[in-house]
Amino acid sequence: MMSLATFGNYVVRIVIAAVIFFAGKYVVDWLVEKLEKSEKFAQLDGTVRTFTLSFIRIALYVVLAIVVVSIIGIPMASVIAVLASAGVTVGLALQGALANLAGGIMVLIFKPFKVGDYIETNGVQGICTDITLFYTKLLTLDNKRVTVPNGTLMNANVTDYSAEELRRVDLTFTTAKSEEPARVQQVMLDAMKKVDKVLADPAPFARLSGGTNDSMEFTARAWCKTEDYWDVYFDVTQAIVEAFGQNSVGAPVIRIAQINK
Repeated sequence: MMSLATFGNYVVRIVIAAVIFFAGKYVVDWLVEKLEKSEKFAQLDGTVRTFTLSFIRIALYVVLAIVVVSIIGIPMASVIAVLASAGVTVGLALQGALANLAGGIMVLIFKPFKVGDYIETNGVQGICTDITLFYTKLLTLDNKRVTVPNGTLMNANVTDYSAEELRRVDLTFTTAKSEEPARVQQVMLDAMKKVDKVLADPAPFARLSGGTNDSMEFTARAWCKTEDYWDVYFDVTQAIVEAFGQNSVGAPVIRIAQINK
């Protein structure tokens, strides 16, 4: 039977281990917070910064766990033996997490996008706000947070709308079949040139691109800086619609089918 002295020794070790754990947790959180607020760390790329913080936090907690186990008195050889015997089971259980970890490392190395970019993947769009070891967080335009596993992310198509300096706004308008195409095109070009954020080079574009028996379809294209995309999208739409009204450009004829009774 365990003697009172031995039992007391274990109790003391457990108490010390508990104190070390909570003190260590406080120190880890304090160190990570200080690192995050440091000037040199703030100069790093956003993707590298968030990924590194996640890695450092996990590594420090692993070290803390080893220290606590050692204080309790559990032989490390026994711990390693248990982990080794359970390795296959743990590996199968964590294969999704490991895939996410590998995906996070791939994102860090190849940088298909970075924190602050507006991306689309797996049917969702949003601003990338955070890239951690296992997940990437997106903030949608209507202020919803979407969490995407990094493993899934690296196996899917990713569209980065912020990667290039310039973007093109493509719009389609319809007019009556009786209108003169050249005149309509000129009205559209003049309207786009008056929009402040539309670039002169590459030049705006307006051409007849299709139609039906009752209407003609025109395509308008305007280049702008990436950050001005939505402003230009709505401003060009309004400018062309107003220009059509001011120049008496006719709308398509709507035919209502007659049903014989």
